[in-house]
Order: sequence, then C-alpha cells, then structure tokens
Amino acid sequence: MKKAILIMGSVIALAACQEKPQPRYQVAQYPETFRDETVVDDYFGTKVADPYRWLENDTSEQTTAWVNAQRAVTDDYLSHIPFRGAIKERLTTLMNYERYSAPHKRFGRYIYSKNDGLQNQSVIYIQYPDQEPEVLLDPNKLSDDGTVAFGGGSQSNDGKYYAYLIQRSGSDWVEIYVMDIATKELLPDHIEWAKFTGASWYKDGFFYAAYDKPVAGKEFSNVNENHKIYYHKLGTKQDQDQLFYSNPAQPRYFHQVDLTEDEHYMFLFESGQGAGSTLWIRDMQDPKGKFVQIADNMDYQYMPIDVINDEIYIYTNYDAPKGRVVKVSAKAPQMENWKDIIPESDNVLVSAQLANGKMIVTYDKDAANHAYVYTMDGEQLHEIALPTYGEVGFSCRYDEPEVYYGFTSFVYPTTIFKYDIDSNESTVFRAPAVDFDPEAFATEQVFVISKDGTKVPMFLTYKKDLKMDGKNPTLLYGYGGFNITLNPGFSTSRLPFLENGGIYAQMNLRGGNEYGEEWHLAGTKLEKQNVFDDCIACAEYLIQKNYTSPDYLALNGGSNGGLLVGAVVNQRPDLFKVAVPQVGVMDMLRYHLFTIGWNWASDYGTSEDDEAMFKALYAYSPLHTIKSGADVHYPAIMVTTADHDDRVVPAHSFKYAAALQAAQTGDEPKIIRIDSKAGHGGGKPIAKVLEEQADIYSFILYNMGVEYRSKK
Repeated sequence: MKKAILIMGSVIALAACQEKPQPRYQVAQYPETFRDETVVDDYFGTKVADPYRWLENDTSEQTTAWVNAQRAVTDDYLSHIPFRGAIKERLTTLMNYERYSAPHKRFGRYIYSKNDGLQNQSVIYIQYPDQEPEVLLDPNKLSDDGTVAFGGGSQSNDGKYYAYLIQRSGSDWVEIYVMDIATKELLPDHIEWAKFTGASWYKDGFFYAAYDKPVAGKEFSNVNENHKIYYHKLGTKQDQDQLFYSNPAQPRYFHQVDLTEDEHYMFLFESGQGAGSTLWIRDMQDPKGKFVQIADNMDYQYMPIDVINDEIYIYTNYDAPKGRVVKVSAKAPQMENWKDIIPESDNVLVSAQLANGKMIVTYDKDAANHAYVYTMDGEQLHEIALPTYGEVGFSCRYDEPEVYYGFTSFVYPTTIFKYDIDSNESTVFRAPAVDFDPEAFATEQVFVISKDGTKVPMFLTYKKDLKMDGKNPTLLYGYGGFNITLNPGFSTSRLPFLENGGIYAQMNLRGGNEYGEEWHLAGTKLEKQNVFDDCIACAEYLIQKNYTSPDYLALNGGSNGGLLVGAVVNQRPDLFKVAVPQVGVMDMLRYHLFTIGWNWASDYGTSEDDEAMFKALYAYSPLHTIKSGADVHYPAIMVTTADHDDRVVPAHSFKYAAALQAAQTGDEPKIIRIDSKAGHGGGKPIAKVLEEQADIYSFILYNMGVEYRSKK
C-alpha cells in the first residue's frame, strides 16, 4: 500500500526568526514495494519472514524499477530544500584548497600527492633534489567520468618501475598496471580480478593476491573464496603468472606476502576472520630456503616493522592487548626467542616506524595520538609535541635523516611538518589555506558513563560563543567495531554545519581499538549491545547537559556505523530528530552470505552459529527490529547506499528502506539515496562527494526545522 507523508512545521532560524513560518515540503507517496509473504526462514525453531528478499537481486528488472522509483522520490524531496544549493556552494568553496601528502623519499627522490582543490583525485608527483616536480601519474586521466580511482602504488626495488592499482566505480576489485618511471610510459602488463592486495616487488616482477575471475554478472555480489598469491614477471601475460601460494583447505583465509627492500627476506601472512594472522619468514637468498613460522595464533596481530642486521622488529598484541614491540633473530624467529623492546603500556601502541637509526612510536591516549622517539633498544628519548588532539602519520626510513609527518584534527586541516629527530623540532613544511576561521571553534573531550558504568570518550566541536541552551543542531557520529579507532580528523564537509551553529560529536564506542583488544572484544558478538548502549548514553549526555535536545539531534554512521544508526534508532527513536545510516549492514541474519560478509563474523557472529548467537543478532538487526504502530514516532531517516557497493551490498539498505516505508513509524520522511557508479565509499568524483554531503546536511537541518544561513 502506498503511504502519504505530511510534513509541516516551523523553520527556526539560528541567526534571526522569520516573521512567518514556512511549511516544509510535503512528500506525496512512497513507491509501492512488493512483499513476497512466502519467503520464511527457520532459525532454531523461530520463523522469520523475509518478504523483500527479491531486492537482493540488485541486477534484476524488478529491482532496477524499484531503485528508479525510489530515486525519483528522493530527488524530488531533496530538490525542495531551499538552502540545498547554498550548502553545496559553501562545501565547494571549502573543498577548493591545495592539499598534499607527506613526501616519501627513496632513491634520492621524493614521491608525494597533491590536489589543486577540486580535482577528483590527487595527482602523484615525483621530485628530484633541486628540480621542479614532475607528474608521475594523474589518476584524473584514467577515466572520463572520474569513476576509476587510484588505489595505491609501489616502486620496484631497483627504482625503475611503478606499479599502481585502480578500482572501477568504487568496487573492491582492483587492477594493476606498471609504468616505467624514467619515461612515464605504460608497460603492457595488466592484472585483473585482484583483491585485498598490493604489488610486492621481487627481482623482475611482483607478487599479488587475487580470487578466481567471478561469474559474469556476479562481479559485485558473489562470495569471495580461495584467496591466492601469484607472481607476475614483467613482460608476460597474466595467464602465465605463477601460483605461489594457496590454501584450499581454508577457502576463507586471506593471504599476503611482503619483502624487505633488499629482497633478502619475505614475510607471508595468512589471516582468517578478524584482524589477526599467522606470520612466516623465508630467506630468499638461500636457494633451498623454506618458510619458517614465526607465530601461529591467528587471534593476534604480528606486523614486521623491518629487518635490521638480521634482527626482525615486530609489532604485536600477542600477550599484550594494548600492543608492544619485540625483536628476534631472523635465523631463529620463534616466539620463545622474542625479546621485548617496547613493552605494553597503559596506552594503546598504534604504530612503530624506523627513522634515521631510531624508532618513532605512536600511541593512542583516550583516542588521540601521541608520538615518541625511542632508540633501537627501546629507550624513550622524547615526545614529539603535536598541536592538539589529533591524528599523526609519519613518512620516514631507517637509513634517511629526513622525517615528515602529517597532522590533522577537527578544525586543523592536514598540515605537513618536517621533523628533526635529533633536535626534536618540527617546522611547518606545507600548510593548507582553507576558507574558514579555525580560531572560532573549540574542541573538548568528555567522558560519558554508559549503561554498565563504562566510561566512553566523546569529542565535541562547536563555535566558541555557542550558547548551551538545548537548541543547538548536533550531529552525533560513531562506528564501534572491527578494532577501528576514531581519531580526531579534519573534514570540510562538517564546516558549514559548524559555522551554522552546529555541534559535531564524535563517539569512541566499544568495539573499536581506543583502549586495546579488551575494548574491542567488549563490543563484539554477544557483547554487541554494549556498542548501542554506549551510543544511547552519549545521546542522553548531550541532552542532559543541554548541548542539544531530541528536536535537534541527528545520528550518523557508515558501514558498521550504519548498523549502529539502524539499531539505535529502533531501540530509542525518541532521542533523535534525524538519522542518516550510510551503506549500513542492516540484515544481520544474512549478511555473511554476500561477497566478503563472512569475514565480519569475528565481530558479529552469524545466525548459523548457535541459537544464542541467532537470538542476539535477531534482537538488534535493524531490518528485523523496526517498530510499528500508531504511537511510534521515528526520526526523519535518509538511508544512503550505492549500486556498485560490493562490500556491504546495497540489498541491506534496499530491504531496510522498504521495511521502514511499509511500517507505521510516524510522519517524518523515510527515503533512500542510491548513488550510481559508486561503491562502499571511495572512488567517487568530487562532484558526487559534494552532492552527497550537501544532501545529507540539507536533510539534517531541514528536518530539524533549522534554516541554513550562508557564511557570506
């Protein structure tokens, strides 16, 4: 049945009240969505209907017609937001600034990226000392419509060649090409259907990982199994590539190899579900050399930092939930021979890199980066002073005195510093010029008490002169999963919202790595409800402390964060005025049946595991827990997804949106924004990015009844 939505209300201006309230646009009808009542699954005796399963076939004529009808409704609704164009204009102005990566020095030359401002992708430059930079690769020329994205690159160990990866329409599938660095000419070598890989150079070729070529028409939805490592010799065709490693007994393992730059040692990683792996080493200079296992417990991480004088430096969280650095001989690398160089501390060890004969170690303290310099024997020399709460990334080498790093925070655009490791002095190397006043804003960190008494960090950014009167538009953002830490970071997309009197609140929920592996595990599987409780506590805190109120609070997150939005809104719709779940995992009973979804079982568990796990998933699955009834009042919801998302397939969002539109959830809009020729998040042309962000922030402010006032 088609349902009408009536949306009326006053527009509340932040800068000045209007004399006469303006009615909001009235959405006439949702598209009619067929329900197949015959589709019912039995989970441990519980019957679960799945009437929208036909939407899982995202290439069928019926699904295409449904998508087109939904797009028409959404486009019509968004076109009636009067300030949508003004927000996009401001976003475009803010995005139009030069931005650089930190330069990486090798072979006496530098490689870095630069974006002039509104380029779809940053251009890769190469620069020799005392010479002008040259374009090494311009990814903007890889396609006419901007849908072919640069996916990373690596130089050969003799400095002659550059292998680079591309992704089409946002897909996780990658292709590999090779360029002659001196002439900038493309070699005939071309690798297809690679995935979750880079190019690891060895002699006159490289190693890469791939799956078998998918069945035609199933490139974006088939299950990925049997990850294999191949060796490609330059000048040959892909069908001649040598299969180097596979493990048919474990079709759902991932594989990767990496080599030291002198090609003396090779590391082999084999991982299953989760962030851990096994680790092996092989002496490539020994013709009879075989792989020797360093670590075999796949529940933990083992990341070689480098090999110096036949000593391997390894980051691991084995027997150290917050991380440590160990050293061991490459000749006898087994665990019993490990020696702690930097033991576990109270803070989470994020990374360790070698620089000018020393070690730079980055920690997370309450979700913000802190960096220190150590000797190779583990003696701490000094802390590197960083500007504020933020995130830092270093570009350095063991045998190079030059160190660069990029630093970013909520209102601190990524700035490149040159660092003298001996004097412990940083100087600005490249600073961006963004059209906003960072001094007008403040960032504070608060700690929220969750349902079970756990302290949850949250960063708040807002105008310094903002009045805490409960009427401030507030965007609450979170993720909470897969060992991922949300550090402070800059985005021009948030600035119009902040300039317009908004508050940006970033939660550090359990399930991430903010406090190490224990924090991560506390938000997984049967403990996943902790993540939603943390989010609810953060929303309640903002309301109780008068930062905002339910009439001005929006919830946003993507991927696993989209799941967060769907689950929390179903549990506490009264807390929010607007919700924007992006590319979310919404069907928790069937997520593991599509593409790489099976790999998320380390965090989620599956409905097939046992009855307890099924019940836990069923209790929070966004698709299955939508409330309905005359007394139910949901916030305005705009679901976002993309037609080429082969990580979280669009069926999740399709089925969830259809169920929302069919339920009685109040009069606020329930629409879905479906991008075309786009994937899970990356690879979009800048014009599409600007349009999407303008739509999201327009939708949020419009449904709060807040008028956008342009900075100008």
